[in-house]
Amino acid sequence: MHMTKPLAQETKLFYRKPAKRWLQALPLGNGRIGAMVHGQVNREVIQLNEDTVWARGPHNRNNPDALEAVGDIRRLLAEGRLEEAHDIADMAMMGVSRRQPPYQTLGEMNFYFPGHGDGAAVDYYRELDLATGIAKVVYRIGDTVYTREMFTSAPDQALVVRLTADRPNRLRFGVNLFRKFDSITAPESADTVSLDGQCGAWGTKFHVRLKAVIEGGGRSRTLGDHIYVEEADAVTLVMTVSTDFRHAAYRERCKEELEQASGRPYDELRDRHIAEYRSWYDRMSLALAGEGQEDLSLIPTDARIARVKEGCEDVGLMALYFHYGRYLLISSSRPGTIPANLQGIWNDSYIPSWDSKYTININIQMNYWPAEVCNLSELHLPLFDHLERMLPTGQETARVHYGARGFMCHHNTDLWGDTAPTDFARAGLWQMGAAWLCFHLWDHYTYTLDRRFLAERGYPLMKEAALFILDFMFEDEQGNRHIGPTVSPENIYRLPDGQTGRLCMDPAMDIQIARGLFERCIQAAELLETDETLRSEWRAACAKLPEPKIGKHGQLQEWDEDYEEVDPGHRHLSHLFGIFPDDQLLRGESVSRAARAALERRLQYGGGGTGWSLAWIVSLWARFGEGDRACEMIAKLLRTSTADNMLDLHPPQIFQIDGNLGATAGIAELLLQSHEEAIRLLPALPSSWTDGAVAGLRARGGFEVSLEWKDGTLAAGQIRSRAGERCRLLAPVPVRIVYNGTVIAGSKTPGAIVEFAAAAGETYDIRVGS
Repeated sequence: MHMTKPLAQETKLFYRKPAKRWLQALPLGNGRIGAMVHGQVNREVIQLNEDTVWARGPHNRNNPDALEAVGDIRRLLAEGRLEEAHDIADMAMMGVSRRQPPYQTLGEMNFYFPGHGDGAAVDYYRELDLATGIAKVVYRIGDTVYTREMFTSAPDQALVVRLTADRPNRLRFGVNLFRKFDSITAPESADTVSLDGQCGAWGTKFHVRLKAVIEGGGRSRTLGDHIYVEEADAVTLVMTVSTDFRHAAYRERCKEELEQASGRPYDELRDRHIAEYRSWYDRMSLALAGEGQEDLSLIPTDARIARVKEGCEDVGLMALYFHYGRYLLISSSRPGTIPANLQGIWNDSYIPSWDSKYTININIQMNYWPAEVCNLSELHLPLFDHLERMLPTGQETARVHYGARGFMCHHNTDLWGDTAPTDFARAGLWQMGAAWLCFHLWDHYTYTLDRRFLAERGYPLMKEAALFILDFMFEDEQGNRHIGPTVSPENIYRLPDGQTGRLCMDPAMDIQIARGLFERCIQAAELLETDETLRSEWRAACAKLPEPKIGKHGQLQEWDEDYEEVDPGHRHLSHLFGIFPDDQLLRGESVSRAARAALERRLQYGGGGTGWSLAWIVSLWARFGEGDRACEMIAKLLRTSTADNMLDLHPPQIFQIDGNLGATAGIAELLLQSHEEAIRLLPALPSSWTDGAVAGLRARGGFEVSLEWKDGTLAAGQIRSRAGERCRLLAPVPVRIVYNGTVIAGSKTPGAIVEFAAAAGETYDIRVGS
């Protein structure tokens, strides 16, 4: 598949000045080790993270008084006694220790460059190359050009910093490791220093080592806890870190990894890193073009973002944002690591906002929306590992709090898989966290058709979550099933008498999650030929759940009653779960229309006030086939919720990675959709994306899709089958499916289904025209 003139794919963030603050620094990561590179000339700071550096350890927070309080709160809600219901819930149902521990910064690598004072450097350049996962800083002082290359290597489990000068014996600097609290630093030898500590009295223990490998003359020694290098041509700094979360002998592990990595020449370290990183990044590509925007890639990234904030259009920046999202997921989630948290793995605080943990009433789910469709399926695995970590604690919380079988989690979890409710009832008393995460297990199966995964990992967890919902529900006198007390995350309603509340019964999201999980469990059990009795129970429960309701504004109701909203422009879009990420609300025309009315009403009142909320809206508009309205949300995200380093912002200026990753999934959703048993090509292409090409997107059924378009119209494509399933395509124009030069299927009208048998491992051309 070739365009007449191939479009350039933008892969670099670059700047003409150093970062003055953290939200201008550039992130590096190998899934476990994170670094934020500022690029300062004379006092460089590389802020450090490791994914298991968390305060406090595992702790049983389950509340033994919760079970008895459930019935009382249901009764109080039915009687309209909201304040009393909330107070009882806060005392009796929340975890006995209200807060979960925070994810913390590991510390810093600090550099001192004598003679590189302010104003001495010229021709400054700083970049992050998304195609290689390498950050670079270049500047000239006098007649010498200084270069730094930095990356976090997955094959060698190390942060590598390479410093060079283009004239001999010009490198002179000091470097140390620093953490403000709970640690000690020490010299280990003339070329090595260490940092050792623990996160408070009960958190993870960590050990960090840093070694300087000198080339071309020069010498190193320690000054206090610094490595001091003089008169060198090139120096490679290698840093390793280990914690007791993974290894009992974590100090020995750290030392072994440092010896192995520092024993390799720099070129070998670099080549090994690039080869491993590109095995993920090169799985797909995207290039976008719009009228009059050919030269914008020559403008520094911060200046491009400033142009967008002024109202200018930049289609190429949207493509770069898409690739940046893929880069961030690759860099913060690899097989064997902890899943990406609220900030991926990049956090510079000891007490970060929302503890930088796992908020699972939208945020961690959004982190993994791109995993399957963007051909990074294996990066989903850390999330599934964490679900298994949550299983025993979630079973205990289900039993103690609700007298239920199965497992569950409230709206937050942490490194140790804690499942008890956190904070306060108005946000934390929500029981569908684990159930929603189990949708990801089914998605992984539908994209890969890995039956073994479904049998051994997917279905057992889905079944446990569905068992909890069966037991948590209760039956009224008419035999109908109800869910609660719960909340519709994190929204507030108002009763006719003026009372406001969050605790409620049967919010739309919980009903949709329950119905969707039951349906998926039924399908999985049928495929695996198991649990026939449970299948019948799930079917019966689905039939007794409340149906979607349409309110006085023509909108899909968020609550079982048509309450007034205290904030009609609320950032959460919980009741639209069944449009995206699920699709159950698309199955009925009246309900789908009401869901669209609910979205329009949210936006009418100022919805989409956070980056992650805007990212969700992109996918919602994509499902409604509204590419231009989705593109408006991407532009607004860049304009109002994007830092200079392209990280997503939650007001006022707090980094959350979910907006980056959610928008990446949304952009993919504009180009390819595969719900409802059909692959839709360019289902919501924005009109400003006049020309483009995408390769390597994944579709449900085990397919890989590549497309190109010209003047807003599909021009060509390819589809490759990985699993040998029958293919059903829906294209916006008449197409022919060609295999080995022979037309095997086609359509004569736009939007018609084209169906054909696809053999595993074979590729089929999509040609325009009947």
